[in-house]
Amino acid sequence: MKPDSYAPEHFRWDFAEGIATITLDRPEKKNPLTFESYAELRDCFRDLVYQRDVKVVVITGAGGNFCSGGDIHEIIGPLIDTNMQGLLDFTRMTGDLVKAMRHAPQPIIAAVDGVSVGAGAVIAMASDFRFATPEAKTAFLFTRVGLAGCDMGACAILPRLIGQGRAAELLFTGRSFSAEEGERWGYFSRVVAADALMAEVMTMAGRLAAGPNFGHAMTKNQLNMEWDMSLDTAIEAEAQAQALCMQTKDFARAYEAFIKKEKPLFEGD
Repeated sequence: MKPDSYAPEHFRWDFAEGIATITLDRPEKKNPLTFESYAELRDCFRDLVYQRDVKVVVITGAGGNFCSGGDIHEIIGPLIDTNMQGLLDFTRMTGDLVKAMRHAPQPIIAAVDGVSVGAGAVIAMASDFRFATPEAKTAFLFTRVGLAGCDMGACAILPRLIGQGRAAELLFTGRSFSAEEGERWGYFSRVVAADALMAEVMTMAGRLAAGPNFGHAMTKNQLNMEWDMSLDTAIEAEAQAQALCMQTKDFARAYEAFIKKEKPLFEGD
């Protein structure tokens, strides 16, 4: 991947000033995913591990909707006649997209408008920030198509965002929740008018891109790692992470800027 010239086949990619914007672009069907787009998104986020020029990732959908999940005709239909090994290959592949998003060092911001359901809801859930419009409707609707609510890490991540009780209700019933509910629960960072959504998201993206990028990557790493740690282990891991950050030039720049009463300019090294 070269961020300036990367040209994916199954979604749009824009890159400027350290911010990569991924746009799911099948607006006529509310931006559903296919086998190919799942795989290409997974590979994109895997490659981002090695792209230091990309500081922040924004993911959104075209045409007033975020993502309607797996395409009924291109994914769900074919899966009906797939054998167990093929089904497991598919479910592991979709889970690998979430793993790749969580392992990418860049903060990921989901800009959610309209429909965000099924795998679309999971992609937003797996992001680090979620901004929404009042029209956003989110549903982890797997049980409504005869499946379990545990899909692509939903039973691991969603309770940590909104609590076990609320997550259980959503994953068992598959009901949709409003942007207002999501903001009240802490699922959405904020709710803004549709015509202001991308401006608000880009303001946050710009703020993050101008920050200490090694420090952001370390923060994301620790947020992931500390799920499975005791308090003592977590404190030790954070001590080691912070000591590494103190070796960066960004740390020295911040000190020098503080002495001069200036705003620090971070360069991510």
